[in-house]
Amino acid sequence: MTLVTPSPSDGGAAPASYYQRHVFFCLNERSNGQNACAHHGAQAAFDHCKSRVKDAGLSGPGQVRVNKAGCLDRCAAGPVLVVYPEAVWYSYVDEHDIDEIVQSHLQNGQVVERLLTPPHLGR
Repeated sequence: MTLVTPSPSDGGAAPASYYQRHVFFCLNERSNGQNACAHHGAQAAFDHCKSRVKDAGLSGPGQVRVNKAGCLDRCAAGPVLVVYPEAVWYSYVDEHDIDEIVQSHLQNGQVVERLLTPPHLGR
């Protein structure tokens, strides 16, 4: 699936919001022993994504913002991240998955189908 989001840099209309895309990483940690994204390397993945977005020149107003989030209530699929405004949910395993999301989705507007979080997986 290809997503098209116009931006001023490609001659399109100005984005409706301050950022073209927002990436939210669940970094929730549960102290009661229940599964949580923080137990699966979410902080390292967040740090890696933020660095890759910056290195690719994608960060800043009108572009991409990578944010920390608390519980996104999709623990059964964790670790997870979600890209808005498209509301595309990803489950990832390692830095290679994050690299693919940055390059394919954030840079080229192409959803990474193999990493999509199954819609039925919630808490």
